[in-house]
Amino acid sequence: MDTIVFDIETQNFFTDPEVGWNNYEALKISVVGAYSYVQDKYFTFEEDEMEGAAELFRTAVRLVGFSMNRYDVPVLNLYFQKLKDRMGLDLWKKDRVDLLEEIEVATGERISLDKLAQANLGVGKSGHGAEAIALYNEGRMEELKAYCVQDVKLTKELYDIYKKKGELIVPDRITGELVSVRLRAVEPAQATLL
Repeated sequence: MDTIVFDIETQNFFTDPEVGWNNYEALKISVVGAYSYVQDKYFTFEEDEMEGAAELFRTAVRLVGFSMNRYDVPVLNLYFQKLKDRMGLDLWKKDRVDLLEEIEVATGERISLDKLAQANLGVGKSGHGAEAIALYNEGRMEELKAYCVQDVKLTKELYDIYKKKGELIVPDRITGELVSVRLRAVEPAQATLL
């Protein structure tokens, strides 16, 4: 039973005129980046490799991400639903730890992955989502994959701190002061495959 940390990049975004806000079905995946704790390995999948991604996600008992419940899970789940043999794979039925949601519950505010990583790990993101779309449009897939995996690595390292300490350092939104914020305890993942 695996825990998968993941992030997706898309070819387009809600702000694109042909997409529209919250139109998840119009979003197209460019890259899925993932880390498997069982295999201790990072993976990337392009849009035409969703069968392989589904195989990896099928082994997961727990999914970990950053803002994944608002973006990554809805988009990726739609892709998995379109597969011929998805064998009941539904990401909404998996145990999920969304680090951004955990911080929102504890502080009432949102924070960027970049700021959270800098506060806890001393290193930030290598870019932002709009740059990822540009990389895709320019056909720079290896750079896009590296960008996506970097976000997965940051999220994994933050999750490791969260599991170990039950807290993360969060910069105060107004003052920038670093504050240690206690988060909900991480429960052991239920050992069921869905």
